[in-house]
Amino acid sequence: MPPADAAERISVREAVHRLMRQFGMTTVFGNPGSTELPLFLDFPPDFRYVLGLQEAVVVGMADGHAQATRNAAFVNLHSAAGVGHAMGNIFTAFKNRTPLVVTAGQQARSILPFDPFLHSAQATELPKPYVKWSIEPARAEDVPLAIARAYHVAMSPPCGPVLVSIPADDWNVLTEPVPVRQVSQRLRPDPALLASVGDLLDASARPAFVIGAAVDRDGAWDAALALAERHQARVFAAPMSGRCGFPEDHPLFAGHLPAMRERIVALLAGHDAILAIGAPAFTYHVEGNGPHLPPGATLAQLIDDPATAAWTPQGTSVVCSIGLGLADLLARPAPAPRQPPAARPPRARLAPPPAGERLPVAWVLQTLAEVRAPDSIVVEEAPSARAPMQAHLPMLHSGTFYTMCSGGLGHSLPAAVGVALAQPGARVIALIGDGSAMYAIQALWSAAQLRLPITVLILNNRRYAALQDFAPVFGYPPGAEVAGTALPDLDFVALAAGHGMPGVRVGQADRLADVLASALQSTGPVLVEIEVA
Repeated sequence: MPPADAAERISVREAVHRLMRQFGMTTVFGNPGSTELPLFLDFPPDFRYVLGLQEAVVVGMADGHAQATRNAAFVNLHSAAGVGHAMGNIFTAFKNRTPLVVTAGQQARSILPFDPFLHSAQATELPKPYVKWSIEPARAEDVPLAIARAYHVAMSPPCGPVLVSIPADDWNVLTEPVPVRQVSQRLRPDPALLASVGDLLDASARPAFVIGAAVDRDGAWDAALALAERHQARVFAAPMSGRCGFPEDHPLFAGHLPAMRERIVALLAGHDAILAIGAPAFTYHVEGNGPHLPPGATLAQLIDDPATAAWTPQGTSVVCSIGLGLADLLARPAPAPRQPPAARPPRARLAPPPAGERLPVAWVLQTLAEVRAPDSIVVEEAPSARAPMQAHLPMLHSGTFYTMCSGGLGHSLPAAVGVALAQPGARVIALIGDGSAMYAIQALWSAAQLRLPITVLILNNRRYAALQDFAPVFGYPPGAEVAGTALPDLDFVALAAGHGMPGVRVGQADRLADVLASALQSTGPVLVEIEVA
């Protein structure tokens, strides 16, 4: 008989399953290989395994699920090859600040000295620098501790992916269970520094806010709206923001900033105090010149990422939880009443195109805005359609818009699957370009197998339009042919059918509204291929 006070001994597998359950990570996103199979022996009946047909799809689905639940998702990949396939979306998860616990199989410890087939020679180095932390535990007994630490690192602001490499023979080793700890992840701002930001806003005659993805990530939508209304500040969406943090039909909403220095300065001209909330100040896409702010403007920033605060070129940066920082600003005495700024002109309503013409993207998105429910969730990856989307498809509620902060393609189609899993009953609209769709087309199979209420809208312009539109920046003459940008002969209705999903093609203006309305009422997934100009 063991002594009464002997520590409980359980398998590494059971210890990890207990942790996953206590951390709320009972959905596993994966594409298994041989070295991962031991994890799933005696797989708990209260767990769910979500299969992706390629590792980039796996990570994209996990990213959408983690963002929509605001909790880390558990990912299982296959050794070096699987992590390699997934790296594009691991990069995007890092830029999205999405908490992911990524586990990767490793060959058995006993044969690692012999350079075995399907091992990862430098497993912890492979995903760097786009994971916050990576480890291959020195002992099998340490795997549960590594998983616990990985979860807390992933959930610590700024959130992000972590990786744990686990040898295949570790899972049956006996170890002690790891108790779950409570770790505070939300940081209050420095009171004196935040007071200086509050004083700047109170003294401002023409304040402007730049709202970034961290506002919605931190559940701070209502607080940002309240602070903007208190100060009657014009509100801009930050460049390349992966979430929407402010209602785009509000009178204070002033539009989206482009990722170009001179354009940002021009749009912010006339404002004397600029507060970037949950956003870099600023994200640029092309080389620019001149000042980062208009003359006479002072910059302040609330940000949850010390690295972003460190490179901000000027002004005051307060590193904190966005929600707590906004709460402290709202706790200050209200400033003197201020005249509201002039509202933006109302969106111009576009006329339908003439019969026989391919459909303009802007008109398609205007039609979608008219037929969709305001609280439906848009997961977008159509780079060339982003400007028309921002002009004609406003986002109105918290948690209803997701895209990639990285610029890397292949994220949003699988992310829509993850969002739909996390939000049962919600209508999810995957708004995807034809080029983007082909980076992760296997996500259609996962959506079909799970019978999720996803409407996949493919904007098919038969080209990488964003590259053609961007070519003049690099000296191409207007209208010049750009090599490698044509995409003829893709049939998305056939691709949908091949993955078990119904599909329909529409290219006539008089059919679009009815087709969209029907697709948005479907109980399962459906794909609509829209032939656009």
